Amino acid sequence: MLKGSILRQLVDKHRADTVAQDSLNFGVYYKNTLVALCHALEDCILALNSQPLVISAFQQGKWYLQEADRYGAIAEKASQIAIMAAADTGFHDHLTGQRSNVALVELDPSDPVAQEWHLIIFGPSYTAMVLCQELSEEDYGIQGQPDHDLERKFYGFWTFEPELVRETVQLAIAHIGKYQPELQAQLQQHYERIAHQVSEVSTVDGLGSVVSRVVDYLRSSQASLFGADSFNFVEALDSNLVSNEVQAFLRMAQLADLADPTNPYGATEVASLAEMIGQLIDLPAWQLQRLRLASLLHRIAPLPMHQTVNNVGPSCPLVPGAQVLRRMPRLRAVAEIITHQTEFWDGSGQPAHLIGDRIPLESRILGLVAAFQERVATLERNQSKHHAQADASEIFASALKDCQSEQGTHWDPKLTEILALIVRGLQQGLSLPSIPTKVTMGAGLLHPDADVVSAPAQSTSPQTS
Repeated sequence: MLKGSILRQLVDKHRADTVAQDSLNFGVYYKNTLVALCHALEDCILALNSQPLVISAFQQGKWYLQEADRYGAIAEKASQIAIMAAADTGFHDHLTGQRSNVALVELDPSDPVAQEWHLIIFGPSYTAMVLCQELSEEDYGIQGQPDHDLERKFYGFWTFEPELVRETVQLAIAHIGKYQPELQAQLQQHYERIAHQVSEVSTVDGLGSVVSRVVDYLRSSQASLFGADSFNFVEALDSNLVSNEVQAFLRMAQLADLADPTNPYGATEVASLAEMIGQLIDLPAWQLQRLRLASLLHRIAPLPMHQTVNNVGPSCPLVPGAQVLRRMPRLRAVAEIITHQTEFWDGSGQPAHLIGDRIPLESRILGLVAAFQERVATLERNQSKHHAQADASEIFASALKDCQSEQGTHWDPKLTEILALIVRGLQQGLSLPSIPTKVTMGAGLLHPDADVVSAPAQSTSPQTS
């Protein structure tokens, strides 16, 4: 990362902040991926009534000119837009740059930001960001820089997380101040006005539609690659697009956790518990991966237990919260696992009233560990409210007792027995393997068989020794 670049400044800030060190998930992105991703995030500005502050870095003016008409439409919705680029012929001539709420910042070609590709959207109800830097000639290695423009690679990350967007907006505004101090002051006013309105919760509202748009745009870009024999890396580009589709859902899940300050590690802890049960019943590696992904995504929009879903014919009923996942074919099995996590062993659950082994095995595991984890979090929260000393062993025992009282009615008895084994280990000092989700490796959680769900059958009931 180039010294003095916005990306490097953010990384240095996080290295100095031990609390925030795990917030950044870096990856390598092809230009084709970034174009589709940025278009999706930009078009959400047009669809949402958020009036955000938008700051972009285009490397060169010619890339901005290719997007100038689009930014003219965005200017109709944004409160202020600032565009940074090393100036080319015509950089200041397009009509978009003449708008009162659009400012063009001409970067010095030696400025490291002239090697970066940024899109920062900071609004009261919608925050998003792409923060990338193009790989250097040395980074490409012996294969050298690509001949095809779409094969250019960038290093960085993208996110919906409000706090990260806040930090980066401030860094970008400060950098613009080196060129235009008056514009810096103007942008700071917009930032402060919006900052008082932004929150993690407001950003989660409507995020399903944003993620759906991201997935649709990435899939359209992916479809355009088929039959493209003009360059050699179609397979790698395709994999990069798929990875980002999964990333969109994982980032949405991260915000679902952030939006719940009472249980901010819910998805990660549920994923760890589910994986431990899966290992104890010898699930194959690909099924463990699918179970882990479903666990990480299970809080996106679960079906409340009081809500009734009517079946439409003999097929699986459509649960609105899981439908966003079905937009990606490889996540349909994950969507079904999440849909049926609220089924009960005795058939009294939702949405399809499945009984016993007819409930998909992964759904049974997910439902049980999600209920257990939520009860542990509730007990810890209650003790904290009363300023009582939390006894982890007693909390685990109490949460397990609640689950055991429902085995045979809510939960698979065999799975409840296995959960009891894990709880005994936790009481004796075993720690949950709380491994941070490497969002940028999202596609690695998918398996070629990930679109196939375990068929409900009697043989799916786990056995204990």
